[in-house]
Amino acid sequence: MRFTIGSMPRKKYPDSAFGARLAAIRKARNLTQVQLAEAAGTTQRAISYYETEAGFPPAPAIIDLARALEVSTDELLGIRPSRTARFDEDADTRRLWKRFQQVAALPEKDRKAVIRLINSLVSLRTETRARRAS
Repeated sequence: MRFTIGSMPRKKYPDSAFGARLAAIRKARNLTQVQLAEAAGTTQRAISYYETEAGFPPAPAIIDLARALEVSTDELLGIRPSRTARFDEDADTRRLWKRFQQVAALPEKDRKAVIRLINSLVSLRTETRARRAS
């Protein structure tokens, strides 16, 4: 019997809950694996492995990933529910969340202008509903 390189199938591991959670949080933050890897000081290959293979990364990597994703290690490990979990199901909510993240990155003067605009629109809408109800 002759064996050649690549003749054996690659061992397939089931998705771990950690890997699915990591991928969901990364996607909710609108990050690619490459972007997360750069922010966490690791490689895209490592991120791919953490998202698709069984098991957990080493403790220092979990800390770096949590910092890069701006979540607690408890959220990343599934001890506490992720704040981003509620955004995973609704595409409109994800788009709105992405916009809010972009607004948060603006200079303070511009952020305040956006908030004033939103407050004005909400107030106008509330007043219009109140007039229609009376």
